[in-house]
Amino acid sequence: MISEKYKRMLGQKSVIREISEYGAEKAKEIGYDQVFDYSLGNPSVPVPDEFTQQLIRLAASEHPGAVHGYSPSLGIPTVRETIAASLQRRFAVDYRTEHIFMTSGAAGALAHALRAVTTDGDEVLTFAPYFPEYMPYVNTTGAVLKIVPPNTNDFQINFAEFENMITPKLAAVLINTPNNPSGAVYSAETIEKLAQILRSKEKEYGHDIFLISDEPYREIVFDGQQAPYIAKYYANTITCYSFSKSLSVPGERIGYIAVNPECKEAETIVNMCGQISRGIGHNCPSSIIQLAVAEVIDLVSDLSVYETNRNILYRALTEFGFTCVKPGGTFYMFPKALEEDAVAFCKKALKYNLLLVPGDTFGCPGYFRMAYCIPTEKVQRSLEAFKQLAQEY
Repeated sequence: MISEKYKRMLGQKSVIREISEYGAEKAKEIGYDQVFDYSLGNPSVPVPDEFTQQLIRLAASEHPGAVHGYSPSLGIPTVRETIAASLQRRFAVDYRTEHIFMTSGAAGALAHALRAVTTDGDEVLTFAPYFPEYMPYVNTTGAVLKIVPPNTNDFQINFAEFENMITPKLAAVLINTPNNPSGAVYSAETIEKLAQILRSKEKEYGHDIFLISDEPYREIVFDGQQAPYIAKYYANTITCYSFSKSLSVPGERIGYIAVNPECKEAETIVNMCGQISRGIGHNCPSSIIQLAVAEVIDLVSDLSVYETNRNILYRALTEFGFTCVKPGGTFYMFPKALEEDAVAFCKKALKYNLLLVPGDTFGCPGYFRMAYCIPTEKVQRSLEAFKQLAQEY
């Protein structure tokens, strides 16, 4: 007998992926240049040449067993040490090798973190708008994901609703800043208030509440700003990171968990992740990719095109009559649709070969997401399509 749980999930496929697949078929029909595909957050900037050169060097000169063999369960020790030293240097948090666990991207990090700190029936809270894959990430662990309604004024946390939803079953809060889909960057004030509430609830309930921070967009922040580092604000923080966006290598599936050294069971949690891997088969990420990222640990791709694209789109869309909170980072924008039904709005946009994702899938009806990680010249050519779409309203 096949699993009914996963069979049911066949009817809950990713809307983002379905729209992207539609775009690929449409491009075959009318040409790639004529399809303005804002659906999928696939990084568009080149990989740093230094990373490529390290891959070549490692493959050509290192022992094959070192670069192509299995890594230790927790990751290659020298790589973990390098990551810990980088985090300590950049953010003044006293990480050591034993606080780092290597993963297959941020998704792999979240898969381990959620299983390490929840049991069946526990509650995990996250904040709309949220990445829709959080639902299967959490609910397939046996815990239950609950969604805090959005604060659409600025897409910071809706604290009134959050506090109303906290119960003694709360095991973890899952946050994503800079945020997909809104592009919002949580302020230091927002994070400090969140930390204060969690510390108070830990004391009231007599058990730990973990803050799981999903940070793949940490390096994509605009206007000369820097995203606050979450672990500096709250002891029980588990940071989940991916190099997918910073180095533009999403297909390499490489990331890590960093458990705050102030967490009283930090080293235990990391060791537990090695055991969790035994159960989910999500272990031993590529050795050569681990070694390569360690060689370029503080390097990022040239991410400036994302800010350029944001500026072009924000200025044009607001001129055309769209309402939008200006993104502080990522490569996403989350405008309000020009009618109440964002699904209908996005269907209408297809007439102009604009592929947009309704906000319903992010827990925020009435809005739509644009992933503007596409060439700037294509962004500029899409403006006429947005103008014509807006004129229909």
